[in-house]
Amino acid sequence: MTNNFSKYQSIIDEFRGKVLSKDFETEFATVTKKIPKTERFLLKMELKRLANPCTRLIDLRGHVDGECRAFEHEERTHYLDDVAIRVFEEAFSDYQAYTFGVYEAVMNTENNFRVIYQKEKNQIQSPDIVAKPAKVFAKSQYPAQLYSFGPYFNRAEERMNFAISLQVYFSEDKMVEATCSDISVNGCKFRFNSVENIKIRQLITLRFSGLEGEFQFDKKEKFTYEVRNIQILEGIQLVGVSRVYSSSVEKDGFRQFLKGYIQGNKRRYKINLDNTISALQSRSFEQFALPKSNELPIFIEDVQGKLVPRFALTCHNNQNIYQYWQDERRQSALSFLITADRFLRIKKAAMLGKSVLVYSFIHVSQGKMYFYTADNIQLDEDPEFMRQFLGFAASKESFAISQLSYLAVNSELADSPLTLANTLAKKDEYLNTPTPDDVKNSLSTLTSIVTVLNITDKNIHAFYQTLPFDNINTSKLKNFGHKRLADGTDVDDVGINYNNQRQEPRFVYKTSATVDSDGVISTGVSHDFSTSGLKIELDKPSNLKRGDIVNITFPQLQKITSSFELQSLPYEVMRVNSSKSIINLRVFVEKHQHIGRAFFKALIQKNREKLTPDEYAMLSPGLAKALRNIYSASLQTVALMIQTSGSRYKIETIATNHKNSRILSYCKQLSDRNHHYNLYPLLNNLQATSLMNSTLKKMQSGDSPLADILYVSINPENEMVDKAVTTKLDSELQSDKLKKIFISNALKRGEFFCLKVVVSRTDDPDMQYLNPELSYISSYAIHRGKQLEQDIWSVAGVAQVFDITQEAMIRYHLIDK
Repeated sequence: MTNNFSKYQSIIDEFRGKVLSKDFETEFATVTKKIPKTERFLLKMELKRLANPCTRLIDLRGHVDGECRAFEHEERTHYLDDVAIRVFEEAFSDYQAYTFGVYEAVMNTENNFRVIYQKEKNQIQSPDIVAKPAKVFAKSQYPAQLYSFGPYFNRAEERMNFAISLQVYFSEDKMVEATCSDISVNGCKFRFNSVENIKIRQLITLRFSGLEGEFQFDKKEKFTYEVRNIQILEGIQLVGVSRVYSSSVEKDGFRQFLKGYIQGNKRRYKINLDNTISALQSRSFEQFALPKSNELPIFIEDVQGKLVPRFALTCHNNQNIYQYWQDERRQSALSFLITADRFLRIKKAAMLGKSVLVYSFIHVSQGKMYFYTADNIQLDEDPEFMRQFLGFAASKESFAISQLSYLAVNSELADSPLTLANTLAKKDEYLNTPTPDDVKNSLSTLTSIVTVLNITDKNIHAFYQTLPFDNINTSKLKNFGHKRLADGTDVDDVGINYNNQRQEPRFVYKTSATVDSDGVISTGVSHDFSTSGLKIELDKPSNLKRGDIVNITFPQLQKITSSFELQSLPYEVMRVNSSKSIINLRVFVEKHQHIGRAFFKALIQKNREKLTPDEYAMLSPGLAKALRNIYSASLQTVALMIQTSGSRYKIETIATNHKNSRILSYCKQLSDRNHHYNLYPLLNNLQATSLMNSTLKKMQSGDSPLADILYVSINPENEMVDKAVTTKLDSELQSDKLKKIFISNALKRGEFFCLKVVVSRTDDPDMQYLNPELSYISSYAIHRGKQLEQDIWSVAGVAQVFDITQEAMIRYHLIDK
């Protein structure tokens, strides 16, 4: 509007959609008789302008405080949020057409960032004007849907959406009308309008009366089916059945008819894609969440009745846990963490819905590492010694608190077939390869998974350091030390990896190396090499970081070759471990051919049979996939998927198999929508979400994750969500006494939660693995396929939520005790 008609807004609202009515002129003249003639004329022109047809498309993505989605209207696709859709529909009903009045109403909703900014600007510029207090509606709903990781059920055959009438015969005397919703060659699904008395495995007879008018069927012809599943959704009973054949299947005429009919009409009626869409969504979220796991899954093996750690699934985020439990010989010490007795306590605690907390420290003497561990169940037996042990352990720099949880192993979940109903293209069949026999043999001895989460942070560590230990009983302390093992336990480190980023094989080879970084010389030993890179373990920690260019010299290798100058070869640092002692390097080429690459290429070609492949390659490639599938199908961790929406981030997806976790149970109770969870307890703290958003924007996929702790209080008796829930960041409760007061008040009101939230930037998905299902969906529903692909690529990060309330309550009882 070129003129400010805000003072006449009530008149504009009154005449919305009435410009073309017969009484407009008379009614307008009556209402505006006191308005000056010039302004009356301009106001009438404005009303007519607002009533003119509009052809503009509206795209509010990134312009409103809301989630926008495609909104189709009169062959136009707008992108609107819920508020804008409601305003659009209200204005359209007034104007009875898509006019400029509708367009401008939608562009000026209360949650539009431009409108919000203008209001704030006006308040700053006019501080003396006392406005009538507006009613503030605090956002109390953060709706999210939950997706589970596996198993993904494949259909034996395609189902076609097909609505026809059926007659269901329970007996010769009882027949009920029903409607078929989808049909396959050997089964169908139909619905009753009311709930009927029907049971699983019951045999019924169907007459496809809806087909008789179009095809030549004998009206007496009926077919026997067996009831396989029953669902009741909003009062409608859905029944899935499969065909029961009384004669040869191949010669059955009705089966042959359905086979040809579905093949010829599935493009017209569309295939039922529900299971494929669900599987693709979960599978894609799995690819983002698992490689960023912050807990270490350890597979336990039964070796002649003795339970020992066998495999550890590692990634960048949990590598520090795996490395902590290694001695100076790089041999695994996980058997000290998961002893036979402690394993039984972990399993028993799981039955009560709890974990076991292990407090540990490492004593170094004469270059040798000695591990000390005590769990909360052991320490509960002697409360006085518990305080002393925790204070003594926390005085060590190596102090750590590990939360151990139990998961059952189901080796049948090792396979995760694509849900393409036997339509997988030959070129993609390798993606569906079943688990090899040698891998099945390895899985057969695995009994369970113990997940290890390091919950130590500087504030928690600082609290335990305040506990006195002056008169600690050293003889009791020695009981928690572990004797060094001569050979160590054999625990294989298996990477959680979807995208195999290794472009060439690596070979294990140990040789001395000198690393020169701007004149700072470090010495070390190589672990493995390829033509384009190598891994070196340094004798001492370094200050190297990713992106540094260093010069590498190989003194021992130089002695065996005169053809190559193996001094000061430039390499780029690609990764540095947490202890700064292991570096991964890639050749750095400036102008000419890299001498190191040429040398290692020649070395591999001449000695391929003598060289030992890297241990990752030695493990059967099917083993890593099988272990990953078993773990993902058992996963209890709550993962929140962070997706981009314009210039903002949104969290509307929960990925976990633990639907009944304590925090999610309350999130479900707080939701005002069916089949949704309200993430208000996790997202209502603006300081926490602002920190997450700002950090994630700067974060790279290889960076260390951001971790913080939330203290949450929930009063289930209060129906007002914003009054029932209080969420505080750890930094907001600046002292242990404040934390104790918060916990005490929370327990008086209802429930208390202490949650560790870890945010990571995600890697790109492995579309090679996702494309078969995505292409299958797109071939029948192209718009749905595009939306799914857009959703996949919109994932920017993942926030894993760990319930560490158990440890917080131990601290709570220790404060000022």
